[in-house]
Amino acid sequence: MPRLLSGLVDDAAVFPPGNAALPDAVTAHRTHRAAWYAGLVGPLLLPASEIQRGSLNGLVDPAEGLVIGLIGDTGLDQLPQALDALAPDGVTARQIEAPVAKRGEDPQPGLSELMTLAGRLDGTAVYAEIPLTLGLMGALDTLAEARAGGLPVAAKFRTGGLAAELFPTPVELAAVICACRDRKLPFKLTAGLHHAIRHRDPETGFNHHGFVNVLGASLAAVGGAEVDGVAELLAATDPVRVVEPARAHRDAERPLWVGYGSCSVSEPLTDLIRLGLVNGGYEA
Repeated sequence: MPRLLSGLVDDAAVFPPGNAALPDAVTAHRTHRAAWYAGLVGPLLLPASEIQRGSLNGLVDPAEGLVIGLIGDTGLDQLPQALDALAPDGVTARQIEAPVAKRGEDPQPGLSELMTLAGRLDGTAVYAEIPLTLGLMGALDTLAEARAGGLPVAAKFRTGGLAAELFPTPVELAAVICACRDRKLPFKLTAGLHHAIRHRDPETGFNHHGFVNVLGASLAAVGGAEVDGVAELLAATDPVRVVEPARAHRDAERPLWVGYGSCSVSEPLTDLIRLGLVNGGYEA
């Protein structure tokens, strides 16, 4: 697996639109972790509500050392209880991801609460999901200041959903990427990144961002491109135009963009093989 793609795709099988049953998701994740493409796959993402209900009990051998990403769907105040509930199953949360505000709300109070939690953890990465609306840049400033002070916090943004307005335009997403670049602030993405190249969903009519577009855009931003240049890469639908930056940097560490959650691991893997960015012609 090229270094550029290491850990790019977190396993979000239990989330929409996949909605896998938890036992099936755990079994499939073990298969991913043992496969030749394991280097592409990040942790299994699980909602805090399932952890608090004890849904992992009996599904995991404590000796296997399952590593997950904990998604805060129960409110920020419930996250400590969910973390405590992982210990009996020998499960470790490598990262915590939680929304700090709804669209149109001030994100600062939620940010403050989440950063207080991050300060009590032992180096666990914490991602604050920030709406691309009111107070975004101020929230990024707050996160960047905390990160510069040693707190392991970063940003997370949604790039899709059930309504057209939940899909940021190429210019909007480019502005966010450049804002994170300017603040030396890593970010994660979620929702809508179903395929490598930007495309229109024939059923909904929504234009989806491509994850290889985002990869090229992040490389361009770190290389000094400004919003218009980054937006051009995000808007491109020609695979040759999109793939070339990734191919040129395949042996380098991925800059700025930590990765994204996908309800399917096989779909992005298949796209990467078809585009020639991963050699899928062998088994370990």
